[in-house]
Amino acid sequence: MNRPKPIQGFRRFVSRKRPAIREVLREPTAGGVIFRHNPKNAKVEILLIQDAKDRWTIPKGHIEEGETAKQTAEREIKEETGLRELRVLNWLGKINFQYRRQQSLVLMTTEIFLVAALGDTNKLKPEEWMNGIRWFEANEALDKIEYEDIGKIILLALKKIRQENL
Repeated sequence: MNRPKPIQGFRRFVSRKRPAIREVLREPTAGGVIFRHNPKNAKVEILLIQDAKDRWTIPKGHIEEGETAKQTAEREIKEETGLRELRVLNWLGKINFQYRRQQSLVLMTTEIFLVAALGDTNKLKPEEWMNGIRWFEANEALDKIEYEDIGKIILLALKKIRQENL
């Protein structure tokens, strides 16, 4: 009886163990759900960025020493989008997630704020690492977002925009 040959390298792949986690890192971050009213039809639009892995998300980044989460959200949004005129409004919530980076377990916490884009909201200047940046109508933004927790925060943002007539 002829047995099929194993796929080359399969045993090495199956038997390879990941190295043990040696440290736990906490990484506090902050960002924002940025909105505007479309100048042509007054519909609410949400600004999303597309990361290097083609996932649509909100602008966010690491909180630097001496910075508040609100200050970080404003700084990161300006850096990642090129928008200069913003008003950071309400705190929307916090999301937590974890991932593995070599031998470290990274616990990331992201504080998210509702942010109104002011001035010329069409002048966008994404950072080089991004694959895209775009305004989406609210429903389309919810369809594009890759992370369920961020989608829930966007829904909360839309509710606040309606309730507070922003």
